[in-house]
Amino acid sequence: MNNEEKIAYICGFLEANGISFDKANHSPVSSIDECKSVEAILGGEICKNLLLRNTPGTAYFLLSMKGDKPFVTKEISKKLGSSRLSFVSAEEMMNLTDTTPGSLGVMSLLFDSEKKIRFALDKDLLENEFFCFHAGVNTCTVRIPTEVLTSQLLPLLGIEANIIEV
Repeated sequence: MNNEEKIAYICGFLEANGISFDKANHSPVSSIDECKSVEAILGGEICKNLLLRNTPGTAYFLLSMKGDKPFVTKEISKKLGSSRLSFVSAEEMMNLTDTTPGSLGVMSLLFDSEKKIRFALDKDLLENEFFCFHAGVNTCTVRIPTEVLTSQLLPLLGIEANIIEV
């Protein structure tokens, strides 16, 4: 699926399920610092999204966390009840989520057909009025109310968030 098709698919999924959203198309962003200009447009914080796996590759986690927080492998691994976690390779990310590094977001889970990935959410993100995420590519960002993420979107995706303190 090319980038435009991916954006259309994700936005179509949201529309078909009655989830209202705001969308911003923008230049490619691949870091939290680069996302600041998009945050100003959308009026919401874009979270850091990390795709992690345990050493044997039997457990996968998408961690959405505040962008200004450091990722400490040992602490996160313990909170997720997993052996030491590491980042998945770009190839493995593509195979699991049809997403490239820098474009990962909660909607990448829509492409996890085998439901291998568990979703972990930094509890501090729940304090934000809005939850912002890339629409499968790093040139389009979507904003929904955080309450809609937890009450509507995650159940539609068949996902239960593991809320942790990062």
